[in-house]
Amino acid sequence: MTALSLRRATEADIPFIMETERKPGYDQFIGRYSVDEHRAQLASYSFAHLIGEGDDGQSLGFVILMDVNRRDGNACVKRIAVSSPEKGVGTQLLAGAVDFAFLETNAHRLWLDVVSGNLRAQAVYRKIGFIQEGVLRQAALLPDGSRSDFLLMSILRPEWAARRG
Repeated sequence: MTALSLRRATEADIPFIMETERKPGYDQFIGRYSVDEHRAQLASYSFAHLIGEGDDGQSLGFVILMDVNRRDGNACVKRIAVSSPEKGVGTQLLAGAVDFAFLETNAHRLWLDVVSGNLRAQAVYRKIGFIQEGVLRQAALLPDGSRSDFLLMSILRPEWAARRG
């Protein structure tokens, strides 16, 4: 598994982000933004778009954090996606994003929701230290028009600090 480093995304990264979030099968689990939506978020202090790069500088995935400047410290992992799944990149990417949230922002609680059928993502979230808080019943509208539950998960700053030692 290649070492991963994180950096802030720029407008030049939007094509990679859009290509990644549109990979076959991803529409079941993650949303998609238009170019204009990505540009607006990149310009907003409420969002942090992070690119995970390999040793060779190749982009391997991205994370979008939302509400990173909220006064109450409740930030959200809005989206995470990797260009090649099942290679351990997602785990490194999420771990780096969690570190970023707690080291670079005033976040106290980092939360996310995940489609109940996305077992691979749930395993990664638990591995990093996210704990399931509840269920948002039938809150997810899937591409085929069916509904699924969202699982609400979070990690708190003290939990993250204890895991880091």
